[in-house]
Amino acid sequence: MTDIILNNIFIYPVKSLAGIEVSEWPVDSKGLQYDRRWMLVDDNNQFLSQRRVPEMALIKTRIQHEQLILSVPGRESLTLPLTPDTTRKTAIQIWKDQCQAAVLDERADQWLTDFLKISCRLVFQPDDEIRPVDPDYATSRDQTSFSDGFPFLLLSDASLSALNQAMQLELSIIRFRPNLVVSGCEPYAEDSWREIRIGEITFRLPKPCSRCAVPTIDPETAEKDKEPLKTLQKIRKWNKHVYFGQNALHDKTGKLKTGMKVEIIKTGDTQPPL
Repeated sequence: MTDIILNNIFIYPVKSLAGIEVSEWPVDSKGLQYDRRWMLVDDNNQFLSQRRVPEMALIKTRIQHEQLILSVPGRESLTLPLTPDTTRKTAIQIWKDQCQAAVLDERADQWLTDFLKISCRLVFQPDDEIRPVDPDYATSRDQTSFSDGFPFLLLSDASLSALNQAMQLELSIIRFRPNLVVSGCEPYAEDSWREIRIGEITFRLPKPCSRCAVPTIDPETAEKDKEPLKTLQKIRKWNKHVYFGQNALHDKTGKLKTGMKVEIIKTGDTQPPL
């Protein structure tokens, strides 16, 4: 039997901006270190994402020399400290959650506003701010950053291959913005996984990921198309939503590295029940 391995790791420092592929990365109490610790909000302090501003996909991110660097072609890059030195906080809204976020400098706000052509601010989640995960799926200890709701999203490359075959396309895995991509399993095998171990970290997979319109946005052009939602509506629809990938929670901190073996500890009924 072929081993299931961790094939790719992605972090997204700023929610809905381009991500970074890494070969190894620390896991802290909120998830992958620096993953979605920054976020854009509008003038009403509501979070912004590609659902509303597709051009966010065009802003590249990288981490270098203890700095977060944002860049787009033809403009001077924006450089920010990885540990912002600010005590100014404001209440922001992300889905149904109200959170406290640190306010960063006006230079960053102007850089983003000028490019996206929408008034916005960049905020940061300090270490001491705790955003709990939905208690219907988590324990009181589980927390996340500015993700949609869970610290990890897991996909298998076999599932993407099966979806691409159904669409007769070759969409990239980055369309689906996973954190962890595994290989060596059957398509949609992750639908029945309830508990897995990668290295020394155990993960619970309590809920499949319902998909919005973000995967229809080309990350290189910010243009929208009908796929993959058109095909997912045919093959992955349940209870009025379409699902692709599994949300995951971690039970300890540590480090992940590509090539690590994925051990399936516990399986259960297929989620969603297709």
